Amino acid sequence: QVQLVESGGGLVQPGGSLRLSCAASENIVGVSTWAMAWYRQAPGNQRELVAQILTEGTTTYADSVKGRFTVSRDEAKNMVYLQMDSLEPEDTAVYTCSQRRYGQSYWGQGTQVTVSS
Repeated sequence: QVQLVESGGGLVQPGGSLRLSCAASENIVGVSTWAMAWYRQAPGNQRELVAQILTEGTTTYADSVKGRFTVSRDEAKNMVYLQMDSLEPEDTAVYTCSQRRYGQSYWGQGTQVTVSS
């Protein structure tokens, strides 16, 4: 059973930065994993894909975060990161890490990010 644990959330002022981390219990790159992804969900909204990094290294971002967020990984440590800069109040949400495997996806518990002055 894959376990994912997020950390790094918190309260930040508009314009500030946060770095989220996701620790995976199993290899984040391999024949069975096609991507590691970050999702977010704000109250009253549907969960949305924020960023993902594919096994071969390609990264994709939601239009709303392009140029502000950067997803990366450390394969040796089985860690995935989301660097969030120029944060806006609209970025307030619970951010969740996901390991996308062929046939099944795994999810962490999420970490709260609140952007407010």
